[in-house]
Amino acid sequence: VARTMGKLQSKISFHTTKYRAEGSVGQTGPAGASWQHSPAHTDAVTSVAALKPDLCVSGGRDKSVAVSSWRSGAALRRFTGHEREVTKVTSALDSNRVFSASRDKTVMMWELHGTSGPSQHFPGHDLVVTGLAVSPDASQLCTGSRDNTVCKWDTETGECLGRAAISRNLVTHLCWVPGEPYVIQTSEDKTTRVWDTRELQVAHTFPAKQHIQTCCDVSQDGRYCLSSSSGSAGHGAEATLWDLRQTRGRVCEYKGHFQTTTSCVFLPRGPTLAPSIATSSSDSTVKVWDQGTAGRG
Repeated sequence: VARTMGKLQSKISFHTTKYRAEGSVGQTGPAGASWQHSPAHTDAVTSVAALKPDLCVSGGRDKSVAVSSWRSGAALRRFTGHEREVTKVTSALDSNRVFSASRDKTVMMWELHGTSGPSQHFPGHDLVVTGLAVSPDASQLCTGSRDNTVCKWDTETGECLGRAAISRNLVTHLCWVPGEPYVIQTSEDKTTRVWDTRELQVAHTFPAKQHIQTCCDVSQDGRYCLSSSSGSAGHGAEATLWDLRQTRGRVCEYKGHFQTTTSCVFLPRGPTLAPSIATSSSDSTVKVWDQGTAGRG
């Protein structure tokens, strides 16, 4: 059954890490005392992604990239270099490299233990960069833009290894399939595509939906992908589960949001938990769904 969450309140104990928190305004107190930290950004947060088990990376309208500890709430590193707001951030899990895309038409790479400036720069798109996916070994990067193109990059050299353009393919999101040379891409043309990064060619296009596809995610076993739809007044706004390996068709839909579903994600699977997904929406809700029953079980 789908579970809707409003404000989520929880108590998380403070854990020290090997990183020193920047901007911390909390002070040591007795056990159970609250800790307060300066915000990670000075304007709206536009994107967030996992970096390490206890760290996440975020990008904001303040043009900066921040690495934060979800345990303490502290911003541990801040990176600056973009000229306009950051649109997407990503990293290879457990990597020390962070990537950010921006409305300034560029992508930058940052080193977790490096300087506050970028270690690599990837210019080449003609419009805002709206999709960002890094290979599991962090050696290659795929980017997508509203200029209808998808590009592949060498992260060490910054060299553009390929560029592909498809008419009306305004990219909304990219994600890399674990253990495979494939990247999933959603678009304003209402389709979800599977790219083969070896030749940077479309390997498969799923049937077009009725609304813009806003986001995508891939299951850890690489068997399924999710896409989410725009919508309003209860029309559209669904998430769709697609089979990547066998039928390469639609498995099921998750319906319940009343406005655009802005993001979708596979949740980590526990030993006693059924596979689940989560969706967020412009209707101010987050819904958690049973992956196999589409919330109807």
